[in-house]
Amino acid sequence: MADATTTPDSADTTEVAPKARKGGKIVLVGFVSAMMVVETALFFFLVPSAEEVAALAEARLIQNVQKGEETEAQKAEDDNEIKEFELGMFGETFSPIDTEAKYRIEFTLFGLVKAKDKALLEKEFSGKAGRIRHAIRMKVRNSEIGELEENQLGLLQRRILATCNHLLESDILLSIGFTDYQVYQE
Repeated sequence: MADATTTPDSADTTEVAPKARKGGKIVLVGFVSAMMVVETALFFFLVPSAEEVAALAEARLIQNVQKGEETEAQKAEDDNEIKEFELGMFGETFSPIDTEAKYRIEFTLFGLVKAKDKALLEKEFSGKAGRIRHAIRMKVRNSEIGELEENQLGLLQRRILATCNHLLESDILLSIGFTDYQVYQE
């Protein structure tokens, strides 16, 4: 009899265990299914489509190219900006060719240079300042009084510009100009 009681008890435990396993499997399958549905919904709603990604990439590329063009244009503008460079103050007393009269000329000379070449001009000028100043003095002393008393001083400017650019490594100076220009007879 003891065998009869043990047999039905063991049958009850074997029937309960498969039901518990089925319930756990159903919960596990339900959880995994719910996660898949949530992940799929997130993918469709949060991840952009290929067309949207391509449009965003194209917009960023266009924006970067425009910024690059603007910075290149700005840099080119900055490099080509004209700057003044002080060449010095000059005061000479001289007698023009074929005259006995003495004249005094005083002026301050400046040169126009591109911003990108200004550092090169400073370096060259510091090494050749004496030669440049001497050449300018010689151009003034060898000029006729009519050239020195002109209103525009174009011929004298061209001569001094050519002389300065000849002494410099390359034609760095674009133009020269005078400030405080005075010629008077002593």
